[in-house]
Amino acid sequence: MNFKSIAVLLTAAAAPAYAGPLAYGICQTGCNGLAVACYAGAGFTFGVALPVAPAAVVGCNVALGGCMAACAVVALTPTL
Repeated sequence: MNFKSIAVLLTAAAAPAYAGPLAYGICQTGCNGLAVACYAGAGFTFGVALPVAPAAVVGCNVALGGCMAACAVVALTPTL
């Protein structure tokens, strides 16, 4: 899954010029939905604390962080 590309698409669909905080929240919600799917695909539940994070969960978390960062860049940076 390419979380950054999806974050860009979610934000672009929300508002093409200056997305702002609402689009940022929508984008983050999309990222979290993808993280839930990533965890489920690895056989874990998103939001449940684990004593040790397996590699698949670490990968999902890294991808989630990248997606959230892309949301901030795309949604909160003015394009006008």
